[in-house]
Amino acid sequence: MERPVDNTPLSDALALRATAFAFDAQRGKLPVPGDPHRSPDVVAVARQISELGKLVTELGDEVLFRAADQNQAPHTARVIANFAAAVEPAGEAASALGAVAHQLAFLNQTESLRDQPDARDAREAAVRVMEEALATADAALHDGANSLHAASATVSPPSARLQAARSRSATTAHSPGRPPPNVTTAVAAPSDRIARGR
Repeated sequence: MERPVDNTPLSDALALRATAFAFDAQRGKLPVPGDPHRSPDVVAVARQISELGKLVTELGDEVLFRAADQNQAPHTARVIANFAAAVEPAGEAASALGAVAHQLAFLNQTESLRDQPDARDAREAAVRVMEEALATADAALHDGANSLHAASATVSPPSARLQAARSRSATTAHSPGRPPPNVTTAVAAPSDRIARGR
């Protein structure tokens, strides 16, 4: 499978940002114990594990397409490193959700024994394990998103684009010119989203 590689800093920054939003989206889908609309469910958790598996594949593809490109730009090695580093939190989240699915299966299996003291203790322990695993998945996805958002800003800093726009307009109009709309807000938005996420 081949695709044309557009290895400009801006296109790579946009790819990193899009992947960061994919991490944010997965974090937003995590089950929340006690929430009637988002309580843990084996089918939903299994579906999310599958989605995280696809995300890992996409990260691998991002690394592969750039690593195989014969005409790498100076910033490409950093982009490869950032996509490769994001595999770990995605895998950690998938692994944690595997533990959640395991505990949910146990709870389903022991539902009829819930009134027996031994089973009650084991079921309470399963709920604690599940809550810890969900916290691990949440932290991993949060860290992955933050790293990718930061990498995006590093690969194509808005100030560099703004500087280029200003120098172009200075040479043509002899004035600094106004920055393009949304240059600064495009970078501020992701961190705002993360802060509101949970």
